[in-house]
Amino acid sequence: MGTGYLKITTTSGNGAEPVANASYIIKDKKGVVLYSGMTDANGDSQIYTLAAPDSSFSQRPNSGETAYTLCDVSIRQNDFQSIDKIDVQIYDKITTVVGLNLEPYVEGQDDADQSYVTPPPDVTLPTTTHGQIGTNDSIGNFPNQKGRVLSSVVVPDYITVHLGAPNSNAANVRIPFQDYIKNVVCSEIYPTWPTNALLANIAAIVTFALNRVYTEWYRSRGYNFDITNSTVYDMAFVRNREIYANISELVDGVFTVYAHRDSFRNPYFTEFCNGTTATCSGLSQWGTVSLANQGLSVLEILRYYYPNDIVLSNAPTGSVQNSYPGTPLRLGSSGVDVRRMQTFLNRIHRSYPLIPVINPVDGNFGTQTEQAVRVFQRTFNLTSDGVVGVSTWNKISQIYAAVTGLAELNAEGEFIGIGDTPPTSILRQGSKGNDVLQLQYLLNYIAQFYSSVQTVSQDSIFGSVTANSVRSFQRLFGLTADGVVGRNTWNKLYQVYRTLQGDETESVPAWPGVYLKQGSTGNNVITLQNLLNNARNTYSQLPFLAVDGIFGASTNSAVRQFQRLAGLTVDGIVGPTTWQALTSLFG
Repeated sequence: MGTGYLKITTTSGNGAEPVANASYIIKDKKGVVLYSGMTDANGDSQIYTLAAPDSSFSQRPNSGETAYTLCDVSIRQNDFQSIDKIDVQIYDKITTVVGLNLEPYVEGQDDADQSYVTPPPDVTLPTTTHGQIGTNDSIGNFPNQKGRVLSSVVVPDYITVHLGAPNSNAANVRIPFQDYIKNVVCSEIYPTWPTNALLANIAAIVTFALNRVYTEWYRSRGYNFDITNSTVYDMAFVRNREIYANISELVDGVFTVYAHRDSFRNPYFTEFCNGTTATCSGLSQWGTVSLANQGLSVLEILRYYYPNDIVLSNAPTGSVQNSYPGTPLRLGSSGVDVRRMQTFLNRIHRSYPLIPVINPVDGNFGTQTEQAVRVFQRTFNLTSDGVVGVSTWNKISQIYAAVTGLAELNAEGEFIGIGDTPPTSILRQGSKGNDVLQLQYLLNYIAQFYSSVQTVSQDSIFGSVTANSVRSFQRLFGLTADGVVGRNTWNKLYQVYRTLQGDETESVPAWPGVYLKQGSTGNNVITLQNLLNNARNTYSQLPFLAVDGIFGASTNSAVRQFQRLAGLTVDGIVGPTTWQALTSLFG
């Protein structure tokens, strides 16, 4: 047998004031009184020793042994309502702190005891897979949507927890984020585990919660909370549960540390499960114990379950504001919120190509942006007024999070920045590392605007798909299509990226001096197809063309339709007059 420790703390006023002279009784599960006493001026009891199973019983799953001892705690104070805390868990060598916030007694009020039961740790329950998101169409009125996105990662001062499944008629509790993490950790795993196993689980739990906050997963659906305590959707949280002193100390030191992929800022979707009765593609809670016992560091444990480029960073603390800028954005608006909205719409265009591309992304709400907003609104059954109010902003942000997969395990993520100077490395099939990840991001970003550029998985590995994407980019921009990224390809990637970001202006392409018609091929046709796609910002009836450098039937049809709309001779041949009409719409 081992020895555990128990301390009682009583407060009022949402934990702000200690409650002295509260009487308490500690009983075993047979009803035998083990200890009794009164809290001191600080609202604290003395620390008591209780028998507990040896800590070895909590170091391996399915040991067949109980990992903790249970006891009950009763609190009485004349000025406050009584509380009974049932099934308090006592672990070997661990101090369990039963912190209870007492509610004032009101004259004439029924003095029925408040009773709170601590369930078994989630790691022992039969089904403990966390984060099965995007599979439950009953969440709100937005099936299969993935939330919207805040402008930066912030550890909130407070988090609001719904005490049940999302649609359940359950209460919400608003608690400090730090206390929420302590509660979840104590509800999920055993406090007797090796320190690195505890820290790896804490990092996963912090990151999971920040992902929910960052993507505004529930609030974007009209809910008034940030996360639930249902492990079908989120993580275990037990109202008024006891907290273990070692967990409290660890969380105090790391509650602002979260996991993200290198060169990405968004909190990674750290799906996890207990690893025994439930398995998943993310972290195994029990698996962290064996890895920690093998001497792996916290980061090595995380990288064992998540991508190899996972890193840990500190996020600032503060009040998390709703992502909506506060006032509607409309024709004539400008600033960072407009630029952010333009970026979101351009990424959404990749999945919904009827939404026109905004070029440049410059933070100025012009007619091009207004047209993109109108098409977006029509696409998603909103009032098509071209004004980005609360509903349109939320839907843009929500669809953006959906198409980028920010709330999924294999999150695409958001790129931090590519700097001013292209890398000097030469990349080819078989290359790995951060430069490959940067290349893959650039290709995916450019593919938002040029459909002939193949999208890739951002996995830091230069495989055949990345090589093919590089070739498609090289062909599009007149480079040698060898699939090797050297100086010329890096420079062109950066140039195109900056142009699309609005950091560089792109000159109006001059008529190439040759007539283009069905059967023509090459770079001049690529430019023509881009001009026709750009013309969709003025003439939304025009079809979206694949930019492939081949003047086929689709391009011929688009040319004829443009000529008809522009009042030109409809012959499907692009000479100086048609070219001039197209370039007059450019920019």
